[in-house]
Amino acid sequence: MLFADAVAELDSRAPSRMIPDLTRITALADMMGDPQLAYPSIHVTGTNGKTTTSRFVSALSCAHGITSGLYTSPHLESVVERLSSCGEPIAEEDFAEQYERLLPFLHVVDELGEKVTFFEVLTALAFVWFSDKPVSLGVFEVGMGGKWDATNLVSGDVAIICPIALDHPELGPTIAEKAEEKAGIIKEGKVVVVREQPADALETIDARAREVSARLLLEDVDFSTEDRVAAFGGQVITVRGLHAVYEELMLPVFGEHAARNASAAIVAMEAFLDRQLGDAETRAAFAELATPGRLEVIGRHPLVVLDGAHNPAGAAALADALEESFTWDRLFLVAAVSSDKDVSGILDPLAPMVMRAFATRYRGARAVDPDELASRCGAAGILSQVCPSMRDALGEAAGMAGDADLILVTGSLFAVAEARALLVGGV
Repeated sequence: MLFADAVAELDSRAPSRMIPDLTRITALADMMGDPQLAYPSIHVTGTNGKTTTSRFVSALSCAHGITSGLYTSPHLESVVERLSSCGEPIAEEDFAEQYERLLPFLHVVDELGEKVTFFEVLTALAFVWFSDKPVSLGVFEVGMGGKWDATNLVSGDVAIICPIALDHPELGPTIAEKAEEKAGIIKEGKVVVVREQPADALETIDARAREVSARLLLEDVDFSTEDRVAAFGGQVITVRGLHAVYEELMLPVFGEHAARNASAAIVAMEAFLDRQLGDAETRAAFAELATPGRLEVIGRHPLVVLDGAHNPAGAAALADALEESFTWDRLFLVAAVSSDKDVSGILDPLAPMVMRAFATRYRGARAVDPDELASRCGAAGILSQVCPSMRDALGEAAGMAGDADLILVTGSLFAVAEARALLVGGV
């Protein structure tokens, strides 16, 4: 099977709706001999920060000589980005080979009822690829929610719950309901590392931990980010962990939220290893870390920043990080948002700093119409103009921005992916 054929078969499984049960992924795993249980795992959920935290954990694991497999979503350019081992994405040839092996199992499960979904297929592929490599640790980012997410078949030796906020109405209208879904990844007798949470979320998480006799490790109680100083290309942080204080770690990413995610990753690895992490290994893990599409600087003069903030909490964190980490004369916003998101909630935290917005859309049926987005910009007090495509919006912004200005692309990871391909890949 060729890589293009595998991707075409996978794309044919993109669902028009979410299917909240584990029937298909469980059947697949059973037929394959439960490869996801062949290695221990760290499982990461939350509303914001899942991908960055997962990357931190994987980097720490590999720096300490523990080969890790990392499974994240979504991808920016190619589906192979979702599966990697110690920083190396799965090769296209390996992806196609694994997919061909998986296909007969998919066909069997397809006949049992609803077809195996896009995300379920990739999750099963991650299960088996990590087993075949083999890896010594699987790091799995939840796709959405937790309890009913396809990744929840893993052993979850350590769970990490990043901040929970209002997003994904499929998970319920309240913080407590969303927290109940996400807390479903906490496994019997295991460990859960919990970032700062709203009171309702923390109460729900605590109840789940008590129910399954899991060890609960809370931010600012059991661990904390003790100090944080902005630095060129990122920030320097000091982390109080379970077994040690890790001083003056250079973190080449921006924002307080990223620093606190790094602290949670350190504590998760401490809990997993049940010991202090090596100083040199921890510094090496963070030194070369990259977080594409998350406060990613891809241009200077003018400064061009990409960030996948797609909910109000993410946009608020983005606004804080921009003010802390960068300077500019004028900020031009290139915005494209999905129709199921809180568009006004995303725009409001950014509005005070925006000189002009270019309201556009990414390729895909879920994008808000640019005219509607421009209207929402106006309601937020942002002067805007409509651009029919991402290419047009980037061109307009570049034509207006001077060397000392900032062009920010945000509103959706789909928007960031398309902009990144145009700006970095020269598409």
